[in-house]
Amino acid sequence: MFDSEVQRILDFVARGIGVRVVGAPGSGKTSVVRNVMSNLEKTGVSVHFISGLRTHRSIPYSAIKGLGLEMRPGRSGVFDIADVFSSQLSKAGKHLLVVDDLHLVDSESLAVLEAVRRRSDCPMVATAPEAWAFSRGQLAVLNTGREAHLQLDPLHYEQVHLLIAQVLGAPADADTTARILTKSAGNPRLIVRIAETASLSKLLVMKDKQWCMAADSLWNEHLRGTLEALLAELTADEYTALHIMAILGTARVDVLHKVIHPDALEGLERRGFLSVLTDHHNGSIAAISPPVIADYFRGNKQLRDRKLLHSKIAGVLEATTPQAAPEKHTTEDCLSRVLSTLRLEKGDDDAITSRHFHDHNADRERIRFERWQANKSASNAAALLRIYWGAPVNVERARLVCAETTDFDADPSDLLFVTITEAMLAIHTGLGPGAAVDILQKFAGQNPHLKAEIENAILFLSASHGRVPPNTRKASGASKNQKSGMGSLVDGLLALYRFKPAAALEAVEGLGDDDAFSHLRPFIRGFGLFAAGRVEESLVFALDWRAEARKNLDQFGVVTSSYVAAHGLLYRGHFEEAEYLMSSVFAMGRPGFVVDSLYDAMLRLAGLRHATTAMLPALSIAAQARTEVPDVGPLPGIGKGAYELIAHNNAQPSAFDRKASKLIRRQLKSGYVLEAMMTALLCTCLSPGRPVLDLLQKILRESGITVHDQLIAIATAVVEGDQKLLGLLLKHYEPDIDTYQVGMLLRGALKRHVIDGDAAAADAMAQASSIFAVRFPSANEQLSFNSFRTTPLTEREIEVAVLAGHRSNVEIAEHLGISARTVENHISNALRKTGATSRNSLFMLVGNSLPPR
Repeated sequence: MFDSEVQRILDFVARGIGVRVVGAPGSGKTSVVRNVMSNLEKTGVSVHFISGLRTHRSIPYSAIKGLGLEMRPGRSGVFDIADVFSSQLSKAGKHLLVVDDLHLVDSESLAVLEAVRRRSDCPMVATAPEAWAFSRGQLAVLNTGREAHLQLDPLHYEQVHLLIAQVLGAPADADTTARILTKSAGNPRLIVRIAETASLSKLLVMKDKQWCMAADSLWNEHLRGTLEALLAELTADEYTALHIMAILGTARVDVLHKVIHPDALEGLERRGFLSVLTDHHNGSIAAISPPVIADYFRGNKQLRDRKLLHSKIAGVLEATTPQAAPEKHTTEDCLSRVLSTLRLEKGDDDAITSRHFHDHNADRERIRFERWQANKSASNAAALLRIYWGAPVNVERARLVCAETTDFDADPSDLLFVTITEAMLAIHTGLGPGAAVDILQKFAGQNPHLKAEIENAILFLSASHGRVPPNTRKASGASKNQKSGMGSLVDGLLALYRFKPAAALEAVEGLGDDDAFSHLRPFIRGFGLFAAGRVEESLVFALDWRAEARKNLDQFGVVTSSYVAAHGLLYRGHFEEAEYLMSSVFAMGRPGFVVDSLYDAMLRLAGLRHATTAMLPALSIAAQARTEVPDVGPLPGIGKGAYELIAHNNAQPSAFDRKASKLIRRQLKSGYVLEAMMTALLCTCLSPGRPVLDLLQKILRESGITVHDQLIAIATAVVEGDQKLLGLLLKHYEPDIDTYQVGMLLRGALKRHVIDGDAAAADAMAQASSIFAVRFPSANEQLSFNSFRTTPLTEREIEVAVLAGHRSNVEIAEHLGISARTVENHISNALRKTGATSRNSLFMLVGNSLPPR
């Protein structure tokens, strides 16, 4: 779980640099340092471990005596102990000083540590809370010598998914993972405790090899001790403040200031128990973090019965006037700006944001359902059902509304919306597209004046859940200006499916204020820009749209815009940003029935990197996506075929070519040309072969798309083995949208040659790949197949191979704490097992990232 953090600390320590590891309580600080200690002790480093204890911080020398130093009788002062400890650190060999929970170490032990650090250059790894106000003694210990700073941030969705699988022995489904993330705020200790206690309390049950929730809540009495330990350092005022916030729920900061002293709020925020967000409608709002703390207070009977506190809050709320919504501000579209905003957002709390969405959606649903119960009009029904298009759907309630809504004196647009929703609900509940079409045709017979709109809706559903019909629309039937809003949108979507991005963009020109499907127009525009090769424009558009949707608490908009943005980020190789963006969507849980297919598609997209690199891709987050879907779909990721092809690749290039070609032809036969193009492009870059490349060229030629011409020319030279032409093409290559894909293509070709046993071609490709990487350096890792599923190397051989490309044997030996001869043996074994003929090709074959520049 913390492999990258552990490796960073090991690298710092190897250079004699100390590390301060900071994070919230339960963030994994102790786990990280224990893993570091274990790694170093295996290489012969002497580790001196000191642990601060809350119960011992007032006992003199309690921490330092935990080392078991042998002291002469009567010699137990600060300098006496420092002398003995310093002599131990001066012994031959490498030493490391580790202080866990420095803030809990007693003052006398701190004095000894300060004296020792002044006499020794031994590096120190220390852990402490991220927002702790250090005393002078603690700072004196920390600020001696060189020190690096390592922040342990909350876990994101995919990390939570893996941690739950490790703890419970099997992965959890999407809703369970999202709920645990939301309740824990990504805190590793809380994730483990919630998962373990929920399983113990039978709140989690195993279904289809996944853990699922058996109840609406995961709170149980076994969690009480964990929460009590977490809150142990709070003052009485801060404890009461949390109780007030648990009663209020998510509340405006100005309301909280009326019932809670500002010092208590500031203390909670400093300790990490309070998250403040900017709400588009209400200004700054605050909520308890992690949210499971609110469950702790609400589940405590003694605290629930505090009548005076409830009365005080009620009085304040009655006197509070609503805040005016702030004015909207527009900013210039700029890729660096939206990427910077997205990276800054990574520091926000996904769990708090998700809970804010859940609370908002639940309140809207309750109010609108009560309004519909009082008056079962089509307008009230449409208002309620519109929530279910993006927010989690209550199927029984949706069915009831569709069945009992009256059409007396109803607006035709509201009736149409209710009927289309009923048709989509039929697909969502497993009745299939046929049942949906029957519902729409029956409605058209009863409402002939809406026949044109119903035909468009049927075309939309049929094309999205089966195959795209031939383009039989006649331009003479109606001019573009006369065509209905839904007709234009359906034409645009079908053009997108057929990989005609220019036609799709033309169809959705205009504002579309009266669109029946409020988010379909920007979706087609954003994905149309991406399909046309205008990736940067697509990213700016989608990320701006997503930011606005988040402000408006619009889950439908967040999911659809995130799907578009994720493709742009992945295409440019921004994996960290893409995974965070998709993780923030997953944290909200499975959305409404209209965008749930996009949610599954993002699960598969998020699992792509794991599928290509992991020895056991079964633990991939993509396993949470529904499997009862076709292999082909209208847009990339909606059909499961491409992901299944890559995840279950058997590392035999010829077999991969056959399976990929078969899948692409099925996609083309269904009319999903855009999905076929994206599949062919990805497969060509992962393992370039003639059959798939021919299909890709045919698709691009027939669609009139020329933005990928440089990539196609390079891929052709690679497949034909024309090294001279390839060298010329790479020498004269001008950066374009496919720069990342070219690097990926070269690495894929290298791995393919190694598997095929063509040593000469592999060496030539390794050289070409290295030259290209030097000319176009990138901090982003290259997506590529793990070639060792059939000829696995040992963990140490892989570790040595990754370093072999940019370090000598002596440097590798120093870094790993082994002999240079052992390094040489590992490299020889790796070359023999993989068929690689040089250190460089071995590194290119194994590594999924370039050496640090």
